[in-house]
Amino acid sequence: MRFALSTLVLLLATAPACAADFLSNGVTAHRGNSAAFPENTIPAFQSGIDVGADWIELDIFRSYDGQLVVIHDRATGRVGDLDLVVAESNYQDLAKVDVATGFRRRSGKSTEACRPQRIPRLADVLTLVMQQNRTRVSIQPKTDCVADAIALVQEMKAQRWVGFNDGNLEYMAEVKRLTPNIPVFWDRGTNSNIEDDIAIAKKHGFEALVLHQDAITPAKVRKIRAAGIEIGAWTVNDRETMTRLLDVGVERIYTDHPRMLLSLQSERLRGSKLENR
Repeated sequence: MRFALSTLVLLLATAPACAADFLSNGVTAHRGNSAAFPENTIPAFQSGIDVGADWIELDIFRSYDGQLVVIHDRATGRVGDLDLVVAESNYQDLAKVDVATGFRRRSGKSTEACRPQRIPRLADVLTLVMQQNRTRVSIQPKTDCVADAIALVQEMKAQRWVGFNDGNLEYMAEVKRLTPNIPVFWDRGTNSNIEDDIAIAKKHGFEALVLHQDAITPAKVRKIRAAGIEIGAWTVNDRETMTRLLDVGVERIYTDHPRMLLSLQSERLRGSKLENR
């Protein structure tokens, strides 16, 4: 009996955490906590985890030598001190770019206050995320690399930490064809037809529709939720708009300011509890 109990304790201690351990607060840290740290960098992702977002979001391209690298633009010039086209550059060269340069320029921070940062590989971010069981990562493919990304996820056994988001229907449908259990957040613009979007999302098994914030109306929110699909909005960076969207029933908000959104949610929860006393 003593042996059986010790074995059970060992099994419980070493078993992987289940999906229920993940946070579920509807806060997606857009390119990490990108208001406070250079976007799509390890510090931004770590901060998104630390502040308590349930998802962090990132963008990927494929480098010339086949590495999946985390960056939003096809070239490094906006964020970096060198302007290299990602698809035409080996990762060894991309890794020399200081991608905190644009952030320092916009924020007025010195190099001492904001240290140089390098373009991470998708594998680096997955390694980071897999060290905890609160926050997951949503991958946005900016080029035709879904199969490569999923192969890497499977190789690293990272499926439970991962989702995908983008407006490209072909890419998102490919995610579901290859890995039906990985969640997909399908991004929609301001002019899409919501009935068509719902029908397509249902057909492919997408878990969420994420609309541009300007496209959100109470009627659309009701229709999407009635279809059993999560409704999200991108990319919202002011409290007034966050409040309006939460008021009409938006369940997920992509933001550069995850701490602001979490604080707002906490204030609303406290207010609701006081009202119900």
